[in-house]
Amino acid sequence: MAEPMGMGVALSEVEGLSAADRAALLDLYQRGTPPNTLRAYERDLIYVTAWKIARFGIEPAWPEAEHVALRFVLDHSVVLTDADPEDAGRRAAEALIDQGLRRSLGCPAPATLDRRIASWRTFHRMRNLPSPFDAPALRAARAKARRATAHRPERKSKHPITRDIVEGLIATCGSDLRGLRDAAVILTGWASGGRRRSEIAGLLFDSIDFSSFEEANFLRLSLLQTKTTDADKTPGLVLKGRAAQALVTWVKAASIGDGFLFRAVSKSGRVLDRGLSSDGIAYILRQRLQAAGLPAGVASAHGLRSGFLTQAALDGAPMAAAMRLSLHRSAAEAQRYYDDVDVSENPAADLLG
Repeated sequence: MAEPMGMGVALSEVEGLSAADRAALLDLYQRGTPPNTLRAYERDLIYVTAWKIARFGIEPAWPEAEHVALRFVLDHSVVLTDADPEDAGRRAAEALIDQGLRRSLGCPAPATLDRRIASWRTFHRMRNLPSPFDAPALRAARAKARRATAHRPERKSKHPITRDIVEGLIATCGSDLRGLRDAAVILTGWASGGRRRSEIAGLLFDSIDFSSFEEANFLRLSLLQTKTTDADKTPGLVLKGRAAQALVTWVKAASIGDGFLFRAVSKSGRVLDRGLSSDGIAYILRQRLQAAGLPAGVASAHGLRSGFLTQAALDGAPMAAAMRLSLHRSAAEAQRYYDDVDVSENPAADLLG
């Protein structure tokens, strides 16, 4: 993996470390941080650097000054569309738009700002430096800004991929290797609790326990790590029925005995050693949604996750049981999907008859 921008520089400034120590520490950061998080760090550092250059004419300082951090919060907590064309915040935002780092002069989502601040704080920690965002004034300003710009978060997928949509997707998968793989990807990702695409891509042959398949028609899955759990604390999952059968069929047809579970298939139909990436999982979903005749953009890979919980709610499965497979850490987050289904059936909503 290429060294993420800024990470090597951050570690090189830690006092008392030899070159070998810095290399070992950098390797530890890379191995101990999910690839998606490393990419997010790099994107956020690029954004922060471009913003400060556009706003102040200089690159970030370490540690960063509190007034710069405060200005970052303020500039990203207002709509700049109606600001004076000469306003410094607006001009900086326009520069970012020109560079393709910002979409509009609108107020960024609070979650986006939170993530960029979290990345900025992480780079301070790498340098063993205090973060300006820990200052009481900054913490208070961020809290007020979060409340002032609060809005209902947009779904990561426009529509949940519920069971009927899954059936439509599977119907487009043929009996060739690519079709068997895609069916196994979709059914495994959905039926095991609505897995994130990075979790699906990260599955290894050794992640699957096939010992109970012949007798009981189910498999046990072990995730190395998820967004909310560490490798040694991720509970085992089960895959039953058609989903288990689809996975076993793919494994046998592709002659997989080790390494990545889901792999690229060449144009000639040959299974490659290279595992699918997270983007590859998303591509499979887009292609199958299109083949099923669904509108472009109707759902994304995250629809497998939201669809599993939505279907669990529709079928009356206890939320705790659904969360046992989805591995949602927040009951409030999982409850959103149940609320979307249950609101029309809630007797308290019909007190006037």
